[in-house]
Amino acid sequence: MERIDDGYSATQEYPHPFIHKVKLTRAQRIRGIILGSILFPIRVTLAGVCFLIMWPIARLRLAGLSEEERSKPVEGWRRWFYHPIIWLLSRAVFFSLGFYWVKVKGRRANLKEAPVLVVAPHSGFLDMLVLCPAQLATVVSRSENTSLPVIGALLEFNQSVLVSRKDPESRKKAVAQLNERLTSDGYWPQMLMFPEGTTTNGSALIKFKPGAFLAGVPVQPVLLHYPNKLDTVRWTYKGTAWTEALWHTVSQPYTNMTVEFLPVYNPSQEEKKDPNLYADNVQKLMARALGVPATDYVMEGGVPVSKVGGLSLPLESPARETVTLLHKSGLGAHEVQAALDRMIDRCCSGAQGAKVIAEELASILGLSHQQTAAHICSLYSKDHSVDLRHIYFSVAPLTGCVDLKTLLHSAFTMFNREGRGSLSERELSDLMEALLGVPQHRVAELYAAASDRSRLTEESLLRVLTAHPTFQKVTKEYLRPEEAAGTLSNGRYVNNNGSVYSNSKKSE
Repeated sequence: MERIDDGYSATQEYPHPFIHKVKLTRAQRIRGIILGSILFPIRVTLAGVCFLIMWPIARLRLAGLSEEERSKPVEGWRRWFYHPIIWLLSRAVFFSLGFYWVKVKGRRANLKEAPVLVVAPHSGFLDMLVLCPAQLATVVSRSENTSLPVIGALLEFNQSVLVSRKDPESRKKAVAQLNERLTSDGYWPQMLMFPEGTTTNGSALIKFKPGAFLAGVPVQPVLLHYPNKLDTVRWTYKGTAWTEALWHTVSQPYTNMTVEFLPVYNPSQEEKKDPNLYADNVQKLMARALGVPATDYVMEGGVPVSKVGGLSLPLESPARETVTLLHKSGLGAHEVQAALDRMIDRCCSGAQGAKVIAEELASILGLSHQQTAAHICSLYSKDHSVDLRHIYFSVAPLTGCVDLKTLLHSAFTMFNREGRGSLSERELSDLMEALLGVPQHRVAELYAAASDRSRLTEESLLRVLTAHPTFQKVTKEYLRPEEAAGTLSNGRYVNNNGSVYSNSKKSE
């Protein structure tokens, strides 16, 4: 079975799904303040009371059971007695917050028909209301959440599959648990998963993670709709914070939610063998039903990227942001060129090393404000230091001060540690991370396309990056000045709409 066509051109400009901001008119803002000052404390208090009642009841469900008994699905009186109480209290929590009605479309498949429900789009923590029409199906959650008051007790009640994002062994264990439960032929309860793995603004479906599809069992796609005048429930990577989303939602007289159960999707033999193909086809099917694009966007290490041939292309290029920050700091083309020269000289010397802290970076860039240097560091690294090679090789092509062939020659020489004239797969990963400014964990496809008899040369890599139908996108969108958010040229800054800035003032 081939991949389902999503009906959208590959060149279509998709919306950015990781940004959402609640937009209010002045009248709506005033109304929200008035209603919120009354409704918010009442509703949050009622929800809190429900949670406090649920806390001990949830703990009682597994109380007195051994570890061996806890590793099996709860049955008998512990299920029929505690399950409806927690379901009722869960619904009461959301009722208290203004979700008075939940419209259900379609029919929820039973456990034999579909061991797992896949839900999208994932908008925020309020999506958990879907658990009520799903009869408190088992979920997957971060193991860190077990330490949270109430939430930890509810995860224990739910017998959730727990995974730590920081521990690879935990992920392997979680995958094994998922496969065991989904292939248990009805022994374990139905599961519910959000295959996007993070929240979005709902304008597109991001790439589904393969977890729900690894077992190769039938799944039931479930769509979430919020047909409200104001879109208040979403909480994303940037924009409205979760506290704002809660305030705006609770400040409304009521909030509508529609849960739509689509027909069960039975995988083909090809899909059973290839979980990624299975996930992609279900994603495209759900996107068509929602009327939104199915994209290759994912969230990797807290950074939104698109996936192209295994490579991670940042949706918000750190290099472009760096160029903008340098311009705002008053640096012209000559100053940027000089700063880049100082960077590459230091990297090539090897005496001081390529890693620098914000104070050193400010000196190299010639910045008067260390805060700007710290901001640039944060674009490339989560700690307080940054690799100068990442800044140089990602920023240099955007400024137009070096051509691609020369840039690639410098990068190849620097990352070819053994001087063999050929890169290993690990060295290619490091080189591509420097060019794109974000970590590259899957370069096998690029390595295979560029290597000949296990040798990847400078010439073959240049050829693939400029002529290969998949990988030439890297060059066109990230390694050429005309595609940058702004380009420094002849002492002036040019943005994409054609406006030209001098070092001190803007001219049209």
